[in-house]
Amino acid sequence: MSVIADIKKEEGFRGDVYTDTQGYPTVGYGTKLPISKEEGILLLKHRLGKLQEELYRKLPWLVDTVDEAEDIVCNMAYNMGVPRLLKFKKMLAALKDKDYVKASEEMLDSRWNRQVPNRAKRLSDAMKALAD
Repeated sequence: MSVIADIKKEEGFRGDVYTDTQGYPTVGYGTKLPISKEEGILLLKHRLGKLQEELYRKLPWLVDTVDEAEDIVCNMAYNMGVPRLLKFKKMLAALKDKDYVKASEEMLDSRWNRQVPNRAKRLSDAMKALAD
C-alpha cells in the first residue's frame, strides 16, 4: 500500500473543519489548521485549475481571448462562482466580441460591484485598459 493510501485510510477525509483527538482544528486528511502560506498557494492553484476547466466547458470561446481578459474572468469567477458569473450575459457577449470597454461597463452594472466595489473597479479598469 502506498503511503498516501495508508494515510487516507487512517485519517479519513473531512471537508469541513473538525476538532481532532488532541483538540486541534483540522481539515482534509488530518491537516491541522492554520495552513501555511505555501499550502494556501497550492490550494489556490488547484482551485484555479478546476475553475478554468469549468469556464472552458461553459465558455469555450474564452480560450481565444487575450490572457489578461481571461485572468479577469477567472478572478471574477473565483470570487462569485461560475454560475453567478454566467449571469453576466451582456459582459460576456461584449467580451466575446472583444468590446472591452462595454465589458468593463457591464461589470460595474451589477450587484457584484455593490458587494465588492474596490475589486470590481480594479478589474473593470483592467478590462477597459485592454481596449488601448
